[in-house]
Amino acid sequence: MDRREFLKDLGVAGGGTLLASTPWFSVFSEAKNTEKHKARIGIIGPGSRGCLLMSFLVQNPKVEIVAICDIYQPSIDEALKITPNTKVYNDYQELLADKSVDAVIVSTPLFRHYQIVMDAFDAGKHVFCEKSLGYTIDEAYQMYHRYLSSGKVFFIGQQRLFDPRYIKAMEMIHQGVIGEVAAIRAFWFRNHDWRRPVPSPELERHINWRLYKEYSRGLMTELACHQLQIGTWATRLIPDSVMGHGAITYWKDGREVEDNISCIYVFEDGRKITFDSVISNKFYGLEEQILGNKGTIEPEAGKYYFEDIPPAPGFLQLINDMEHKVFNKISFAGPSWASEVANVNKGQYLTGKRPDPLDDGTSLLLEAFAEAVITEKQPPLIAEEGYYATALSLLGYQAITEKRMLTFPDEYKLNYLNHKK
Repeated sequence: MDRREFLKDLGVAGGGTLLASTPWFSVFSEAKNTEKHKARIGIIGPGSRGCLLMSFLVQNPKVEIVAICDIYQPSIDEALKITPNTKVYNDYQELLADKSVDAVIVSTPLFRHYQIVMDAFDAGKHVFCEKSLGYTIDEAYQMYHRYLSSGKVFFIGQQRLFDPRYIKAMEMIHQGVIGEVAAIRAFWFRNHDWRRPVPSPELERHINWRLYKEYSRGLMTELACHQLQIGTWATRLIPDSVMGHGAITYWKDGREVEDNISCIYVFEDGRKITFDSVISNKFYGLEEQILGNKGTIEPEAGKYYFEDIPPAPGFLQLINDMEHKVFNKISFAGPSWASEVANVNKGQYLTGKRPDPLDDGTSLLLEAFAEAVITEKQPPLIAEEGYYATALSLLGYQAITEKRMLTFPDEYKLNYLNHKK
């Protein structure tokens, strides 16, 4: 994807009008005369995700990766293949004390996020933290308020905020193209044990931390945080309550987190977001189905569908009419002749063409972070979107664990937002 053309189309380049659904793109409007500047970034936790982020960062001439930090040598070795001349630390506090580091990317296991992010702000660094933001809602809330008092830039790694499919989808939704959003169905299905190879037994929890409650909140913080953010982005509201259920039904291998979960998030007016995840069947993959009374959008597939599709070509229409004339005269007991099966409408592509599955917004998200670090200006709402995605994921996890319906606590709602309750 040509990102310059994409930004131009959005009206960002040349000082045009920003899309109302993506105010965080203002970071690129601020990016004038930054070509001679660099964002000097340190990576804390260059594991699989951290190295992926590094692979994008090294392609940006405005970025210099000046330091990496990890306690696991194989991760350091992989990171040095990307940036061979980078300084290496084993203690993140030493990296934070490095005055050549302007900003840090925190891509450690979830349970480490809070302390590292808080220390990074105290050290005067700009921060990019991978999702989910915190291990508890209180942690996420404190991290957000520390960012507010720090005056520094704060990004959370919700890459769909910069994904062209989702941006176009939100533009259509907020313009009323698919009518009033009635419900959102989100799901993420895999068929894998979610384990990683362990070179020696004592490293089991270090490497497979996602499977243990001491370090992880499982599918809710690893997967649901992506899709719940889409729900609040589309509705511009925060659900009032959530109920859920989870269990270990297939991968009975000593893990502590569920291998299948379901949550129902309910808005004040009764509309709902549902989230389901099963990791022993991948047939349906992942998607968010945004259901309006005039149409449906599937942003992951990059497609939209109207409820009323154009008439069939003449010959097919003739055959259809003939069939209805015949069958309408025949009396049937029980259900109607017209079965309410799924619509066969093949839909249209959101961006006019089949989307590139590799272009999920990560690259543009990191470019935006680099520009924000250079200009030292926080784009609107990006931290808030990330905070709420984390808070809702953790509230869902709590509802599953406690087996009861929970209400979103008033004390954890942000007064900053006007477009969310």
